[in-house]
Amino acid sequence: MGHLPPVWTPEWLPWFQINLSTTLMTIVTSIIVLIIAIAATRSLTSGVPKGMQNFLEWVVDFVHGIIGSTMDLKKGAVFIHLGLTLILFIFIGNLLGLPMNFITIHEEPFTFLGQEIVTEQMIHESEVEHNGHQVVELAWWKSPTADASVTLAMSLTIVLLTHIFSVKYLGIKTYIKHYFEPSPLFFPLHLIEEFAKTLTLGFRLFGNIFAGEILIAVILLMGFAGIVPLMVWQGFSIFVGAIQAYVFTILSMVYISQKIQH
Repeated sequence: MGHLPPVWTPEWLPWFQINLSTTLMTIVTSIIVLIIAIAATRSLTSGVPKGMQNFLEWVVDFVHGIIGSTMDLKKGAVFIHLGLTLILFIFIGNLLGLPMNFITIHEEPFTFLGQEIVTEQMIHESEVEHNGHQVVELAWWKSPTADASVTLAMSLTIVLLTHIFSVKYLGIKTYIKHYFEPSPLFFPLHLIEEFAKTLTLGFRLFGNIFAGEILIAVILLMGFAGIVPLMVWQGFSIFVGAIQAYVFTILSMVYISQKIQH
């Protein structure tokens, strides 16, 4: 039994589990994005931008290009805020699991808000030892996008937004009619398509980031011999994190454009 995620189960909802690590890292990612946005806009100038403003303007132009490549900018301009939020949150979230790790070691049961996170049974069954005692190690620091619940929630939100925008821009009649074109026989296929979009959009991001963190953990087991491979892989992981943020954002805009244009 290796590092375990700290999972909290509310007493009043025994079927509902909350991954405290994922929750913590989602909040941390959101705070970092907010700090970047505030730092880049607190001293706006209409002249030559400098520092953080220059960086954010470059990101805005990049997102503007993504939207322009997927739909008419007359309709797509309103989605710049959504695209900017997606690409910043995902990119920063992808990178958070690279530079450090934060693990707590528990020789005794550990509780959170009255509920046990680490139980006596977990300690007894653990194969990890510390100072001659069986312990449970809880991993608190990771990329939030390395959790499928986060990436699937994001993809589900995007797919739901596409339906909302479709009704708003095209009207309810055209929206419903789309599912029966070019023939009513295609209705089940359209439903499968929407389900597939949700799964592929979420699992693509999760799979790439989760696999990267697993490989980093394996390299760390190599000790001193893994220093060079670790540096190389972390550099590559930054590239992968940027690509995945771009892919998720551009596919989101593609899905929206498919719904708001005839």
